[in-house]
Amino acid sequence: MAVPKRKTSPSRRGQRRSHDALQRINVVFDETSGEAKLPHHISLKDGYYNKRKVLDKVKTTSTNEAA
Repeated sequence: MAVPKRKTSPSRRGQRRSHDALQRINVVFDETSGEAKLPHHISLKDGYYNKRKVLDKVKTTSTNEAA
């Protein structure tokens, strides 16, 4: 049976757990629409990125209209 030879010190235990903390999600607000979004991502509400229109709105059709 494997048994540790010495007790793990609090310092070494803390070093092992240093990457286990939860990270906060960085959220920015779009200047054109005011929508909360991730940085370096296109605003899906209006299609703007870095104050430039890069994506046209895509019309979504519901399943009832297609039938």
